[in-house]
Amino acid sequence: MASLDAPRIVSSRRDVADSFTLNRYLETGGYVALRRALTMFPEAVAAEVDKASLLGRGGAGFPAGRKWSMLRRSPISYLVVNGDESEPATFKDHYLVERDPHQLVEGVIIAAYALQVTQAFIFLRGEFALGLERVQQALNDAYALGALGSKIFGSNFSLDIVVHPGAGAYICGEETSLLEALEGKRGFPRIKPPFFPAVTGLYGEPTVVNNVETMSNLPWIINNGGEAFAALGAGRSTGTRLFALAGDVKNPGVFELEMVKNSFRDIIFDPALGGGLAEGRTLKAFIPGGVSAPWFGPDQLDTPLGQDEVGALGSMLGSGSIVVMDDASCVVRATWRITKFFSRESCGQCTPCREGSGWIERIMYRLEHGGGRLEDLDLLLDLCDNIAPGLSWPPQQTTICVLGPSIPSSVHSALSMFRDDFVAHVNHGGCPHD
Repeated sequence: MASLDAPRIVSSRRDVADSFTLNRYLETGGYVALRRALTMFPEAVAAEVDKASLLGRGGAGFPAGRKWSMLRRSPISYLVVNGDESEPATFKDHYLVERDPHQLVEGVIIAAYALQVTQAFIFLRGEFALGLERVQQALNDAYALGALGSKIFGSNFSLDIVVHPGAGAYICGEETSLLEALEGKRGFPRIKPPFFPAVTGLYGEPTVVNNVETMSNLPWIINNGGEAFAALGAGRSTGTRLFALAGDVKNPGVFELEMVKNSFRDIIFDPALGGGLAEGRTLKAFIPGGVSAPWFGPDQLDTPLGQDEVGALGSMLGSGSIVVMDDASCVVRATWRITKFFSRESCGQCTPCREGSGWIERIMYRLEHGGGRLEDLDLLLDLCDNIAPGLSWPPQQTTICVLGPSIPSSVHSALSMFRDDFVAHVNHGGCPHD
């Protein structure tokens, strides 16, 4: 059974209908952490986040406190919040911006104070229409309350926050592409080095880029202390985390669970969480960390929900999305749809990604639609090996960002685990179950 005793850190208001309003936020402890932070030295606020060992919740899992410490000191610097959540079946940030926008705003203000940044940006996926509306309203309310603007709550600290809607490009979830888009340019990833955001970021100035969920943890950490957060979970995976559970489960949704103390079996099968599979169905496979992650099979169900624990088995927690496939799922179709998405979302800057993703998608299309050949299976693996040599995880970098080398993971996983399904598609002239 799942361990559900841990406090809800970022989803404490999930059962409150008007959780997005200022009045409800204030009634449930809102902006208390900010007032407390403003009585502390900025370095002390940053130290609490460092004590918490808060890993970034955007996918890469880099410690937030360490990222902050890397910010090059400069008269001008920026804080940017990455809310361009665009990966299929990933929707935990979407949940936060719609249900608890003030928590996000308070977290951004606390981070900006710790970093002594006076200008911040919240970059949200343009399709999050309701989320954009609610975050903008939360900002308006915060200005009226005195929590934003000049001399916040009577202190000497001032901050302005701008909401910037994205144009729907998945690539802008990569931090340097996001910065390009904020500057009004096409979302092309920048080469690192030299363009590490902490050194040369937005408008060429030092910039910290953090995820929506990362920011949303900060009010709780300041109220309860970094050590209290670090006491949850285990190892490097401290605290709780939001997981977006999708696919062939009875109860898909967003669940906040203590890291490491729970497993994939818990979140998928516990009646209070995923509720298991449909009657008579068995688990075929699941994707543990977004569709760019290598797949797991039923024998890995008891893997703890931890960064290192999942990484040791050759995959990642990534975006916090878990996609479940039962024995009625067509893995060839799933793989084709994933590669089609990546092919469409490639920015086109790097040849392996631009050309390789299209070739893989066309082969997957013909396998799924009746034109496949047996030699296509080895051809797929050969193409994947050209994009990510060795087909290991983490993948070898052959492109400016990690989108390209992530493309082969679903193809390699599906072919390694279910080659017979691919052969059946060739022999049958399409999916045998259609």
